Amino acid sequence: MPKFLLVTDLDNTLVGDDVALDHLNQWLTDQRNTQGAKVVYSTGRSLTLYQQLQAEAGLIDPDVLIASVGTEIYRTGQATPDSGWSETLTPGWNRDQVFAVTAHFSDLVLQAETEQSPFKVSFLLAQDVAVDVLSELESALEQRGVDGQLIYSSGKDLDILPRHANKGSAMTFIRQQLRFAAGETIVCGDSGNDIALFAGGEECGIIVGNAQPELLQWHRHHPNPQRYLATAHCAAGILEGLKYFGFR
Repeated sequence: MPKFLLVTDLDNTLVGDDVALDHLNQWLTDQRNTQGAKVVYSTGRSLTLYQQLQAEAGLIDPDVLIASVGTEIYRTGQATPDSGWSETLTPGWNRDQVFAVTAHFSDLVLQAETEQSPFKVSFLLAQDVAVDVLSELESALEQRGVDGQLIYSSGKDLDILPRHANKGSAMTFIRQQLRFAAGETIVCGDSGNDIALFAGGEECGIIVGNAQPELLQWHRHHPNPQRYLATAHCAAGILEGLKYFGFR
């Protein structure tokens, strides 16, 4: 069995099917112990909300945690973000300007303080107004000179991040540091904020069977033989994809 790096989203990807998750946890633990596999969680959650989910769902400890939609990286046993990654996100980012611009958009509802961070400003945005609001907001941020990006997912969550901050760029940063080739890397997701994980195109991609419409639409418009659309949901879909790619 070849060694591999598994990078997976949590909510509705790894988590959501307790029986399959238990099976996958056991298999991953064995692969770590015998084959040198590594496990990375990539989540939109803050560190605080991730820790809550880990306790509730019984997640095994990852080798690395990518939190807050790729804006924070935590090594095992560390409670502060990786400073090297933070330094790469700083140029062109102005959080105060983001708040100044978004204050003029009444449809944006600021998420809880736990979901805000130095490199992420998060709102709730209703799906029925999202298209128009996102277009206007992007233009307004550009006019203020904010080098940022908008990531809208699950029909409600809007994250404003530095231009180069996302799950995909954070994954590449970690993959290179851990010395895994793209072909040895498996990425798994279910929603719009996971698109960046799949966009590189060289990693083995698993889209779980319960994926959100925005990810499925992107998948249809950007076909890639290195990406597998599972029929099973959540962890069962990951297990299905691992078998498809020959890792199980």
